[in-house]
Amino acid sequence: MRDADGEVLDELLQNALEIQHRGLRAGPADARLDTDELLDVVRHRELFEALYDEPLDRRDLEARLDVSRATSHRFTRWLASNAYADRVDGVYHLTGEGEVVAEAVMGLERKLRAADRLAPLLDVICEDHRDFVVEPFEDATVTVATPSEPYAPVTRFLTLLRSCGRFRGFNTTHMIPPGLADLYGDPFAACEVELISLPNVIEALRETERDVWRALDEEDGHLKLLTREALPYGLALFDDRVGIGGYDEETGTLRVFVDTDTAIARAWAERVYETFRRDSKPVTA
Repeated sequence: MRDADGEVLDELLQNALEIQHRGLRAGPADARLDTDELLDVVRHRELFEALYDEPLDRRDLEARLDVSRATSHRFTRWLASNAYADRVDGVYHLTGEGEVVAEAVMGLERKLRAADRLAPLLDVICEDHRDFVVEPFEDATVTVATPSEPYAPVTRFLTLLRSCGRFRGFNTTHMIPPGLADLYGDPFAACEVELISLPNVIEALRETERDVWRALDEEDGHLKLLTREALPYGLALFDDRVGIGGYDEETGTLRVFVDTDTAIARAWAERVYETFRRDSKPVTA
């Protein structure tokens, strides 16, 4: 990723977080849009999508939207009355305001679809979801534990980890239930690993995972452990994918694992990981 691209992604993510924390009620109540106005914009979603792709004349609009001539006249009158489009030589072009509104409508639909896909994760990280940016994960692979496949999220995590050369993560140590490491072999053995875990997890590793603890003393330094007092969901950074894990509140088992390879998700994950890493303390053998 080029530096300029990284700066743009970072700005987009920061803006998304600020919007989530600020909410919609920052301005005076009388500045808010009327509900009917909002519904009217959403009802014309396909019209905005068509003109966002390219300027069209009325005949092309009728063909693209499969509507009658009377309906296309109603559409274009509505666009003109709201200053969402201009007619130039018989062709309708979205105005600057129209383009922003079109992007907002399309963004709303994407976010609603993402919320539906990510519902299993959002339900188990509800206390932390305001610091979780949904959009980068809208097309992610979602793996959920079911009665017939209780270890499906763990299997997905291990599959990605086995082909990984460098792994970083926080709150990920218990993505691998006790005993599975013995069954499948040490999943961290073949890669450079840096983990941030809670103090009680570090103590459990000290007592039960002797191989992990010995790896801290190895000269190649392929394993680094850090600790801090509080962590949200599990965050996993593989070579070319990033993942989020949600845990059962009572048992601590991995209930859902969501992963993606999008650049904006990587930028978000790197930013979040470094924020937690700065406030963590190194662990020595």
